[in-house]
Amino acid sequence: MAEQTQGAVPLSAVIADAASGVALALRGGSDPYVLSRVLRQGDALALAAIRVLGADALAPYALDHRAGPGSEDETVVREALAAFPLKADASEVSVWSYRGLIEASHAFLPGGANHWPPAPPAGSAWIATDPWPKLSHRVSQLAALALPGLGSSLADALAARTDDLARGFVRAVRRRDWLQAAGLGRWLARLPEVPPTLGLDNGLAFVRQMSGGDARVALHVVAAERFYGRGR
Repeated sequence: MAEQTQGAVPLSAVIADAASGVALALRGGSDPYVLSRVLRQGDALALAAIRVLGADALAPYALDHRAGPGSEDETVVREALAAFPLKADASEVSVWSYRGLIEASHAFLPGGANHWPPAPPAGSAWIATDPWPKLSHRVSQLAALALPGLGSSLADALAARTDDLARGFVRAVRRRDWLQAAGLGRWLARLPEVPPTLGLDNGLAFVRQMSGGDARVALHVVAAERFYGRGR
């Protein structure tokens, strides 16, 4: 999804603001999180930001199985799904991301599964066949699906390649690709049998420190800590 501008506000800034709002809520911000307050209904950039963040737009509602507040959040998510539907030639990453937002809507918004479109099928053969650098790149882009209860089939398949994802994490840190490192670290926080020699907790803290305040990096690291106790 191209990062266009509308007026003087670039999409990247809207995404960063939304990611900051999600991270603050995951850290336990004083005000209750409401997606429709963070991203306004009817705003084209807000809808694009929801599609970029995917399931993370609803991540605070995963805390203690907390339900979303109601119809306004449902409306803004539906608008985002309708404004940016899957294309016929969508990549595997795009399909999984779209699927993740629908899964999160089923799980965390009060409308329930009967009121949301079914999650589209998403292939996973690439998880077994991709070389580890390509796998790491794709998986980092799907970090929002590392939320508890989402992407179970994806997590099951990735468990067989934990060592390769750990290699990808180290490579991303060495290349100073902080967003990729944070996304991989978040997945590794969820997966079993992460090599102790990786030093994941220190690694995640280092990535966050070195990222220069990148809001999406912070979101991934905070999510790894809040949901899986890693990166402290």
